[in-house]
Amino acid sequence: MPPKHRPRSRSKPQEQAPQEEAPKKSWLRWLWPVMSWSLRIGVLAAIWGGILLAVILIFYAYDMPDIRQVTQPQRRPAITMLANDGTVLAHYGDLYGEHVTLNEVPKNLVHAIIAIEDRRFYSHFGVDPIGLMRAMVKNILAGHMVQGGSTLTQQLAKNLFLTPERTLRRKAQELLLALWLEHKYSKDQILTAYLNRVYLGSGSYGVDAAAEIYFGKPVSTINLREAAIIAGLLRAPSRFSPLNDAEQSLERAQIVLGAMVECDYITEEEAKAAMVSVPQPRRKPGAGGDGHYFADWVAEQANALLSDAPQDLVVATTVDLNLQRAAERHLDAVLAASGSRNVTQGAVVTLAPDGAVRALAGGRDYGASQFNRATQAMRQPGSSFKPIIYLTALEQGLSPNDTFEDEPVTIGKWSPENYDGKYHGTVTAREALAQSINTVAVRLLQRTGIPAVIQTARDLGVASPIGHDMSLALGTNLMTPLELTGVYASIAAGGRAITPYAIKEIRNRDGQVLYRRASINAPLTVNPQSVAMLTDMMTEVVRSGTGKKATLDRPVAGKTGTSSDYRDAWFLGFTADYTTGVWLGNDDNDPMQKVTGGSLPAELWHDYMMEAEANLPPRDLLSGANGGNPALPQAVAEPLDGLERLIQGLFGEDSSGERAARRGH
Repeated sequence: MPPKHRPRSRSKPQEQAPQEEAPKKSWLRWLWPVMSWSLRIGVLAAIWGGILLAVILIFYAYDMPDIRQVTQPQRRPAITMLANDGTVLAHYGDLYGEHVTLNEVPKNLVHAIIAIEDRRFYSHFGVDPIGLMRAMVKNILAGHMVQGGSTLTQQLAKNLFLTPERTLRRKAQELLLALWLEHKYSKDQILTAYLNRVYLGSGSYGVDAAAEIYFGKPVSTINLREAAIIAGLLRAPSRFSPLNDAEQSLERAQIVLGAMVECDYITEEEAKAAMVSVPQPRRKPGAGGDGHYFADWVAEQANALLSDAPQDLVVATTVDLNLQRAAERHLDAVLAASGSRNVTQGAVVTLAPDGAVRALAGGRDYGASQFNRATQAMRQPGSSFKPIIYLTALEQGLSPNDTFEDEPVTIGKWSPENYDGKYHGTVTAREALAQSINTVAVRLLQRTGIPAVIQTARDLGVASPIGHDMSLALGTNLMTPLELTGVYASIAAGGRAITPYAIKEIRNRDGQVLYRRASINAPLTVNPQSVAMLTDMMTEVVRSGTGKKATLDRPVAGKTGTSSDYRDAWFLGFTADYTTGVWLGNDDNDPMQKVTGGSLPAELWHDYMMEAEANLPPRDLLSGANGGNPALPQAVAEPLDGLERLIQGLFGEDSSGERAARRGH
């Protein structure tokens, strides 16, 4: 029997097996090197990526600020200015409120800030990737920036250490600092620091300062609506400030309340109730009607008095806010109604009998121009300088009833004329002053001599340069409204040296008094009997002369003034209660349309003083001056560096005591 071929048939699969395994091994041999090289490249990339990241971090971190100064932020010392009644008038510098702990801040404010700024504050590590993605999506859908992705920790890092610039370096440093803060401090500590350091507009840093500025109360007492307003400031402090735009501030507050509802911090009913009754926000310090010109002037003096005190100051001033608002309101009304007469600017100054500045309006619109015309504008006083000439003549023996010939007068090539171009023949000194006759003033200056008149001006407080020529009779020298009003205040005080002042006291935030004015008797610098005669003559100016429009329901003494070509128009006068000076004109010295001191300035003075005197009983002039009643108290400083320098700079080098000694009083 022939052999079977089974073994051959079995051997066939054995011969095919190696043929099937060959491709498989070839593929593995090709894949393994690729995987090996990929792994090696990945490791190298990770190493070099780490090195590159380290280099980037070092690059951005090498000039980072000193993080040890978390509690030592650099800022300008703040000045909080108070009106005479203790009302907050203005803030200057960077104002920090009292340091508050998290327990002292209302929960509504904490929740409002977290809801609108960083809802995942207590769960992220300083940077919130989810919040960043959410903000990115919303910004893309809106087509513009509507939401930021910075956490409260990042904002704190920026506020404490960095500048507001928007650069990649600053952003990287912000991230690094945020991570450091999260590592170093607890969440509650970070939130506490944020609440005490965040900028909230109007120079306020921290929620307590914001509550004081915007609502006049400590942060611990604010309600839900006020908490929402403060939280809303974080996006844009100026734009959403209730002092700048109350309507927009409330719209932002409603958004904050909506966010609090979404986070289940409050109910919809509570949110609606918070906006039902919305009281007016506090008036903006230093805004129109609140004495911004006055506040600027006081801030300069405070800095001069305590220039070496790098600390927050509280300055108690003399201003009466009711008079201040009235002065600014009446000035604005006159200027608004006189457009056809080319009058664009003015100033009003009111002094109490002791020289305390009760009102000081330095211009029509502080927002348009911060130039203070009451304290900085040097203007020709015109005939309002004549009382100084008459007082000098009275001290030399002139009688109010002495007569003069009002007729043409020529001195060299100069022939001054009267305002109306007419001559009135024989007139008394009283009539000449009442009608502001120029020729008589020139004759009196010839009689007294220019040096004597200049001396009287100095004795009454004039510190500005005075020219030694006969045109002085017509008031061609330059003075500020504050300076000239101070001269009239000295006359109202019976010849006592009255120095205008605005600061009663300066103390630091701890209540320590750094400066205080004390009261002493103001020294006599001119003869009181001569001043009494001059005052009587000046009452005639208002009764029958050029100042008739300033007549009140009580005794008034005053004088009009108009410079050449109607460039300056003045009325200055006093009652037993106040001395007020009014100036109208143009900053560019452009002539007005026949505006004299007896027209618009006298009308403004009358309307304003009617309001100022409304609740005061009529009193005789000089009732508080020498000649019947105790001498007026003149405020002086307790020994403090800088006061004498300030007085010399404002009112001349000679003290009132030296002036009195020189005249023998």
